[in-house]
Amino acid sequence: MLEQSKEKSIEYVKKQAFEIINSTKLYSFKGTVSKLLGLTVEVKLPGLKIGDLCFIETTAGERKPAEVVAFKGENAQLLLLYDGAGIGQGSLVTTTGKAISIPMGDFLLGRLISPLGEPIDGKPLDIRGAKWVNIDNDPPDAFDRPIIKTVFSTGVRAIDAMLTLGAGQRMGLFAGSGVGKSTMLGMIARNSDADVNVVALIGERGREVKEFIENSLGEEGMRKSVIVCSTGDQPPLIRQKCLLSATSVCEYFRDQGKKVFLMTDTVTRCAMAGREVGLSIGEPPTIKGYPPSIFSWLQRALERSGNSEKGSITALYTVLMEGDDITDPVVDTVRGIVDGHIFLSRKIAEMNHYPAIDVLGSISRLFTEIVTDEHKEAANKMRKIMSLYRENKDLIDVGMYNPGTNPKLDIAIELMPQINAFLQQRTSDSVTMESTIGTLISMMKDVDI
Repeated sequence: MLEQSKEKSIEYVKKQAFEIINSTKLYSFKGTVSKLLGLTVEVKLPGLKIGDLCFIETTAGERKPAEVVAFKGENAQLLLLYDGAGIGQGSLVTTTGKAISIPMGDFLLGRLISPLGEPIDGKPLDIRGAKWVNIDNDPPDAFDRPIIKTVFSTGVRAIDAMLTLGAGQRMGLFAGSGVGKSTMLGMIARNSDADVNVVALIGERGREVKEFIENSLGEEGMRKSVIVCSTGDQPPLIRQKCLLSATSVCEYFRDQGKKVFLMTDTVTRCAMAGREVGLSIGEPPTIKGYPPSIFSWLQRALERSGNSEKGSITALYTVLMEGDDITDPVVDTVRGIVDGHIFLSRKIAEMNHYPAIDVLGSISRLFTEIVTDEHKEAANKMRKIMSLYRENKDLIDVGMYNPGTNPKLDIAIELMPQINAFLQQRTSDSVTMESTIGTLISMMKDVDI
């Protein structure tokens, strides 16, 4: 019996040793750069595959990260994640054999990181015990997604009352430049009932990053937030990766059972970065110069948020409307993917009405399914009043409407100052979902319209 036991132990050890030897790479190849054009590098190196992270050695001994994006004959085409200074013909290239991964853990809370998981707030990142996660994960299976039933409070009266979100819902925030997108994102980050906020700042001006952290988020918002940032001066591939990295951070905290809120500012700049990437590797341009792949890429990236059996990712994707153009292809694409849209109006902002939400032009597709009948009735009444007033605003402004002619319009004229005061909110105001809904129902209780 003892001899048999010894033989089994020896066989087991041999088996384990063979498995370790077979899974261990006993050699590694190094390739060389044959061509460099802009940020595109052509390399001849066996064993590469799409998505692999590689490092190119410069003449000064630095290692420049690049990703495999295409193949041209026997050569692989890599795109540099940062600059290519110091790379020359014949520079050595090594591959990690893996896609881009970043460290995950609670140590990310309150921190500002790059899309590669590097700290960029001047403080070291303690990654001991970190879980390394691929940033380009697949969206969850459609049949594994729980139905959205729980209300998500943003702390913004106009949204909570008229465009109520559900935990796990994806919304688009559409606006031109300078109408208060970043300010509103900061309000939501401070006041929402999320356990963790993840903010993706894509293609931002360098000076705006610190302003957003200190003025919009503040200490209160920053404590439960992770900011993934790639400024506008950085190469297009690293800007495009920013959305993927931020979504991976959300997925990590969602799998811990947290209620996560993802804010992306902006998807438009992410799509523009994708356009540069696609054109640089020879993809054909279509409408507005965007390659066809960018629209399927957006669909896949935005589908990753939502509910799981463990937690939820509620997402607000900001879309910049150039020249307030609602027919822009990115605007159309995102609006077709998300579960509702919020429009910020320049006209409303010019009237010093903030947040400048065009309530009548915005919609939450889950509103009727997650709110109470009483809330729904009050919101519908307010919409009717606002619509009636907007239709007759020109007549009212020039004094051509005679009071008493239309009893319903008289009610609208009387209530509009109160409604406008309700929909406006200072950035310092902190409100709860209960107080917002209570005020809305109280305002519309005896209104017959």
